[in-house]
Amino acid sequence: MFVDLLLRWNRRLNLISARSVDDVWQRHVVDSLQLLPLMPPASDALLDVGSGGGFPGLVLAAATGWDTDLVEADKRKAAFLTEAAGRLGLARVKVHAARIEDATVPPAKLLTARALAPLPKLLRYAHAALSPGGTALFPKGRAAEEELTAASRDWNMRVERFPSRTDPASTIFRISEIRPAGSEA
Repeated sequence: MFVDLLLRWNRRLNLISARSVDDVWQRHVVDSLQLLPLMPPASDALLDVGSGGGFPGLVLAAATGWDTDLVEADKRKAAFLTEAAGRLGLARVKVHAARIEDATVPPAKLLTARALAPLPKLLRYAHAALSPGGTALFPKGRAAEEELTAASRDWNMRVERFPSRTDPASTIFRISEIRPAGSEA
């Protein structure tokens, strides 16, 4: 049902690229679901920023049933997310049609973002939005190591790397203990 709705809305609104429409299950749904075993078991809530077409946040909300905040600045995409969550019966999903800097969301134990921004910027969002002891999951493409090197100049963090199951050239970062460089641990 979700993929059918996504493809219908995608005709009017760019939720996924035209070249990934034929591979929507592998490229987007399975790519999102591969985060499930990397999610901290003690979590029961998720914050997804730059949610776009619902990847990975809405897919993970459907798979887990967790309280989920989806933050999407594009009001049309936020309308899609609201309709999709409603049609899927995901009452524990709340959509915020705002930029992450302006969204009023509770501190998160788990934050995800996919294809939103380079890692240094994502770490700024994560540092501000995560609760103490929180974790971020960031799927990254071919430039993952370069982004990590750039982020390491301004951030101290614990980084775990996992190979993507859907793209051999991609990496998933699980990052915790995020703090500005030079700050006390």
